[in-house]
Amino acid sequence: MRTIVLIFILLCCTEGVLAQERGYQRTSFSVYYGTSGAHLQGLNELLENHGQPPMPNNYNTYGISYQTRFNDFIVGAELYQNNGVETPFNTYELDYRTTRAFINFGYSFTEEGKFHLIHYMSIGMGYLNVEMLEEREGETLDQFLADPAHGFILRKNDINKGSQFMGGFLTEIGFEVGYDLNLLASEEVVTMIAKVGYSFNPFEDSWKLNGMTFDNLQSGAFVRLGAGISLPEKNYFYRDASLGLYFVYGRHFTKPNDLNAHLKNNGYKPLEGIPENLGVKILGENRGLLYGIDLYNLNMEGEANQYYDQSLSSLRVYGNLGAKLIDIYNWEVGALGGLGYGNVRYSLLHRRKLHFPDLIDLPDYDGELRNGGLMAKPEIYLSRVFPLSKKSKLALVGSVYGGVEIPFGSYKLGTVSMSQFMSNPYLQVGVGIRP
Repeated sequence: MRTIVLIFILLCCTEGVLAQERGYQRTSFSVYYGTSGAHLQGLNELLENHGQPPMPNNYNTYGISYQTRFNDFIVGAELYQNNGVETPFNTYELDYRTTRAFINFGYSFTEEGKFHLIHYMSIGMGYLNVEMLEEREGETLDQFLADPAHGFILRKNDINKGSQFMGGFLTEIGFEVGYDLNLLASEEVVTMIAKVGYSFNPFEDSWKLNGMTFDNLQSGAFVRLGAGISLPEKNYFYRDASLGLYFVYGRHFTKPNDLNAHLKNNGYKPLEGIPENLGVKILGENRGLLYGIDLYNLNMEGEANQYYDQSLSSLRVYGNLGAKLIDIYNWEVGALGGLGYGNVRYSLLHRRKLHFPDLIDLPDYDGELRNGGLMAKPEIYLSRVFPLSKKSKLALVGSVYGGVEIPFGSYKLGTVSMSQFMSNPYLQVGVGIRP
């Protein structure tokens, strides 16, 4: 939430500049894939002492970004998922992943044109997961619940309990190079992008887990390649050409009834309530055609018994297409259809684990089941637009979204299908900026 508030403060502050001088403006969103370095000195020393090969000092990155340029000033937001390379350790698999959310601001060295070169700095927060788990194929849910411990899972700022738990302080500095390709028959252009830079963890021992520091997992050089859609101001021939960033919060009207029945039968407390979600929506429009990306995380968590805490989380990523149906007096109604990916992850984490290096010798404390597959959804929305100035296009938008999610698969945890939990109606409220 701190990052969200800061984004709105920065964007609204730029409104004062726009009100005084009408200048060049462009807005874009992009998707990225890249690689980053991480020096795992402490963990690799442990592995070498046990006669095991070290973990690779690199990981893969997937991300999305939203960026607005006012003259030479750049402000935006980014979200990255970083996955390590699984490394065998006896009968276990050692792995890690991090999630980072940033706001960034920078300066463009180039004038309006197809080519751009930007220097930027980002500040944000993150999540860290380090795990060593043993795969137990063919296990039923009851067998898992009777003996869940098959490794350890260590988490810092655990977003599996809710995206609002993300925290810490992280920074990046880098350069962005892009080139516009006029491949579309509309006002939007396709932009090819490359980013190089360095990620920083400013505070020592801020990512310590069970007595071992994993600060280096949040630091290192990176290279990212991406592609996106951009709306240069020279192409704004229609007043409804826009590209907005929205933060959404909602509830999904479903319960994990089948999972809860097995939890009760095995002496665990059921998960109560209904899942909440917190995420982002990027929504573009051109002459009534809507397109964009949704990304949000459903969460339920609580106490399982006197030894374990439990969480049930589900990440949803959708690509959307649709149409605006009504646009009158700053009120808008639209319909969207989305196709994407969803997963489900059930975790049991022991409350008291050994510290390193003893933990790697006696790792059996935690357990996890996960699955994933394709998802679809129809959605309708109602929005109210609040222009921030008569002299610029910048507007604050409040929205309500409603729809139904449809899973394509059984999403089994053990042998229990979670498709009933994944299939649900939902209601979200959002607030965003639309330059």
